[in-house]
Amino acid sequence: MKRRAFIALLRGAAAWPLAARAQQGERMRRIGVFLPYAASDLESMSRITALLQGMQELGWTDRRNVRIEFRWGAGDARQYSKIAAELIALTPDVVVALGTLAVSALQRATRTVPIVFVQVSDPVGGGIVETLARPGGNATGFAAPEYVTSGKYLELLKEMAPQVTRAAVTRDPANVAGTAQFAAIQTAASSLGVELRPVDVRDAAEIERSITTFARQPNRGLIVTASAPAQIHRALIIPLAAQHRLPAVYPYRFFVTEGGLISYGPDTIDQFRRAAGYVDRILKGEKPADLPVQAPTKFELVINLKTAKALGLTVPDSLLARADEVIE
Repeated sequence: MKRRAFIALLRGAAAWPLAARAQQGERMRRIGVFLPYAASDLESMSRITALLQGMQELGWTDRRNVRIEFRWGAGDARQYSKIAAELIALTPDVVVALGTLAVSALQRATRTVPIVFVQVSDPVGGGIVETLARPGGNATGFAAPEYVTSGKYLELLKEMAPQVTRAAVTRDPANVAGTAQFAAIQTAASSLGVELRPVDVRDAAEIERSITTFARQPNRGLIVTASAPAQIHRALIIPLAAQHRLPAVYPYRFFVTEGGLISYGPDTIDQFRRAAGYVDRILKGEKPADLPVQAPTKFELVINLKTAKALGLTVPDSLLARADEVIE
């Protein structure tokens, strides 16, 4: 389904009795939504669905008592400041934004318009909030997992494929989180006897060249860390891992449903659903400065048995027992 038709369907379905709270003459509120991915990305559509449904359940219906403006970054961080300025020029009551770079661009454009963020890494260290308990500025929301969690990726890779002694780790060089995630994985690497190699994910050509070159080595595996470029280029990364028979660990479930081997990470759909609650509270008068930043509460371990079989891997029973979902 095309993006415009999809969003129109969601908006049309919003005429539920539950959402019919708007009274004649009530001021139309405006919400900006800034996603760093491509407008055609189906996973982004799932996140928007969760946000819109959460808003509808709280009585906010697009084009009835609130107008929602979407903007897409398509993974091009050079455009984020322009997109942020464009959104703020619309004078929204609140903006929902995904990722550290998008939120940072918005804060350069405004220090007054409320921002509800999702999946921001280390919001205190990045200067986005003062503290997690008392953000103190114009932004609050739902943080990404702590960097130390990235070490879990390497543990899972070794458990799934014990023969791995070399691992390529994707990272976004434009985002400080990429360096921090790599450092956390490096901390675990020495005790697990694995040599790491960073793979920058600026563009498709660089990704294909780097992974293809790395794959010529024996006993190798791949770790794909969370970043906008990795999600945008997943239709390239997942087939490359299969082509070169690389056991690979991914940060989110949707990588595995699209053919990846194994993933561990937060339920991003749940975070967008919860973000609707903060938007509602801000529209009703609360301040971002007083709403604590929340950590992920739901993590998912997902395994694709078909991919494991294609790679000649036998999934350990201990891993299957811990899995939240097994794709056969």
